Parts: sequence; C-alpha cells; structure tokens
Amino acid sequence: MPELPEVETIRRSLQRAIGGKKISTFWTNWPKKVTPKPAALLKRISGTTVAGVSRRAKILIIALNNGDSLVLHLKLTGQLIYQPKHGKIVFGGHPQPGGLDFLPNKFTHHIFSFRDGSKLFFNDLRKFGWVKLVNQQQVDQLTTEFGVEPLSKKFTFSRFTATVSRYPNRTVKQVVMDQKLISGIGNIYADESLYAARIRPGRRMHTITQKELRLLHRQIVLLLKKAVRYQGTSTDSIYRNIDGAPGGFSKFLAVYGRTDGLCRRCKSKIIKIKLNGRGTHYCANCQR
Repeated sequence: MPELPEVETIRRSLQRAIGGKKISTFWTNWPKKVTPKPAALLKRISGTTVAGVSRRAKILIIALNNGDSLVLHLKLTGQLIYQPKHGKIVFGGHPQPGGLDFLPNKFTHHIFSFRDGSKLFFNDLRKFGWVKLVNQQQVDQLTTEFGVEPLSKKFTFSRFTATVSRYPNRTVKQVVMDQKLISGIGNIYADESLYAARIRPGRRMHTITQKELRLLHRQIVLLLKKAVRYQGTSTDSIYRNIDGAPGGFSKFLAVYGRTDGLCRRCKSKIIKIKLNGRGTHYCANCQR
C-alpha cells in the first residue's frame, strides 16, 4: 500500500492535472465501493469544479466548489490514471497488467469525466480501493480517525513522546505504524526510521530511552521529507508516480527489501522477521 510520501506525490501531481476542471459525468462498474450510490453521487458532483486536492494520512481528498469532497483510497492495488483529451497519459499508484494501451480496461472500475474531454480512471486489480462523496462535516469526522501528520508543525517531540508513552508494552514498530497515533507511516518508512535511529523494531516502548525517542522523532521527519522530495519508493513494481516513473527514494533504502544484503554501516547481514504480522527488516548488530 502506498505510504505518506507516495500518496503525497500523487496528490501534488493530481492537483496539477485536475485542479480547476469541471466534472461532467461519473461511471462505475463496482458500486459496492462507492458511497453514496452512484446515481446519487453523480447528481451531487455533475457540474462542480475541482477546488483543490489534499491528503490526510494515506487518503486523497478532492475538494469541490459546492462544499462536498470526493475521498479516494487506493488501498492495496489502486491506480489513478489521468487521460487528457490531447497529450500524454499520466498515472500514479500500482501498475496494472496490460499497461495503459487500452482505457478503460478490465481493471477500470470508476471513471470521472471532465467538461474539457479529459478523464480520471480509477483502476484496481483487487477491488479494495474506494470512492466516497462527503460533506465538510464528514471530512472532519473521517480525518479525526487518523493521528498527527508527521510532516506537520503539530508533530512536536513533546506530542510524539506523550503519544507513544501511552502504550508501554507495544513494540516500537507497532506504535510508529498505528494510523490512529501517527498517520501515513507504513512498513517501509517504519523500518527505515528505526534503522536510522538504531532501534530494533521489536523492542517494547517502555525500554526506549528519551534520547532514542528524540533521535527516532527526528529521523521520521527527515526520512519522510526526503522520500517526498524523491517522489516515494518503488519496490517490486508496486508503485509508480503520476508520470509513470518509479519513486526515486528506492536507491536510499537501507534495510527494507534488502534481506541478506549488507548493512551500510557495519557490513552485517540485514535480517527479515515477522513482527505483528508484518515483514520487518533490521540490522541485528547496529540496531539495539
């Protein structure tokens, strides 16, 4: 699933692609993942203009000029493809079998059409992604389900320590990945942040010192900023940015996806284990 840097990359490109465009129609062949029912959704969005595209945690929020917002979640295999009336097709998310040669294709489940002839396709191999049309109050309710944004000014060290200290018996990785505590961090950036802070992922929170917490807080912010700057991470072709290119942060990965590779600090082997049901990478020598 794309994490904060990948979704933020898609958000920025989507803003450039559809910002200011007027919606004409909406089509779906997978109504169970559309809220409200497609006919009601179409009635509310037809003729509206995209006022802006924002992000909360791993979801995209397309604000409309009538006060409503389209909320999209790519989940495990979602992909957004923007097709202008003339010019280059661009997409972001998970590559789908068959590429972009034929649109729509068998993986296309939702289509937003704009007055200028351009289209936004929501393709999804496993059909877990969803589309919701909500009002501002519902946006507020939805976004309160997530924890603090780690790239916001609210992600202070004092707030970070107060949050994580409430769960002394959880593993540090489990806390960092809890979307209700800190939003947008998944498996990749949890492993990388803990490596950078020299903390073993399976340690319980009550064993983490204040010095270690301060370093972890700092590394989370630095790594996410760098990943956004390089337009996210691609591993095993699971993510492409909106221009179809792999994320540039992949070359900076220190542990994630490098099982049996050598640690760049001490040359020990990178280990992969299962922790809380997730594949977890770390250096047993450097991380204590």
